Amino acid sequence: MPQHAISAPYQSPDTCLIIEDSQFDQQMMTRVIAKTHDQMKIEVAATLQCARRALSRGGVSLILLDNNLPDGIGANFALELASDPALALIPVIMVRDWPTPFMWEKAASAGVLYVVNKAEFGTRYVEQALRKPVRKRARLS
Repeated sequence: MPQHAISAPYQSPDTCLIIEDSQFDQQMMTRVIAKTHDQMKIEVAATLQCARRALSRGGVSLILLDNNLPDGIGANFALELASDPALALIPVIMVRDWPTPFMWEKAASAGVLYVVNKAEFGTRYVEQALRKPVRKRARLS
C-alpha cells in the first residue's frame, strides 16, 4: 500500500472538498459551489495532508483541486486518488492559474474531468461534473 494511501469509508453525496492554499481562491470556489448547490457542505484543505485526512472521513462527492500546493503537486495527487478504487470514483476538477500541456496530460491520465483556468471557473463545470458519470481512472503500477 502506498505511503499516502487513503481509506475511504461510505461516501454521502453532499460534500465538496476544495484543495487550495489561497484564501482568495478558496472563497471564489466556495461562492461557485454555493450558487450551484446551496445545500452542499464545503470543506477546505490548504494542503494535501489535510485533504488526505478529509478524504479518510468520507462523504466527499466532488473535489476542486489546485495544482501548486505547499506540500505537493495537485496532478500527482490526482494520480494518487486514481490508484484508490473508492476515491477514483469522486469527480475531480483542477482549477489553476495557468494550466500547462504537461499538467493537462497528467490530469487526464488520472481521470480529472476538467482542467480549468481560475478566471474561467464557474457553475457550469460543477453542474456538469456532478451529472457526468465518472469513468474509472487508469490503474497505476
